[in-house]
Amino acid sequence: MSVLSLQITYRKGKPFAAYLYLSHAPGIKSARTEQVTPELVIDYAADGSPLGIEIVSPGFVTAEEINKVFDRLGLSRPSSSELAPLIAA
Repeated sequence: MSVLSLQITYRKGKPFAAYLYLSHAPGIKSARTEQVTPELVIDYAADGSPLGIEIVSPGFVTAEEINKVFDRLGLSRPSSSELAPLIAA
């Protein structure tokens, strides 16, 4: 079971950036990144496992784009309630 954590950063009341943390052991650092779209970047650990998804422009990303990244990674898609704060932003 995947555990997600979503963090949204606001500047002057508008969403500035967001990050979807994926399940991983504490202390693991990003070893490389992969830009999927201009708005989405995947962070990977040294062993190649995905750590999280950086959302550069939260106001311009759709749930479908996020779901495509999860499909690409072979992960279960997040529920609509998990993405609701991002979509509302």
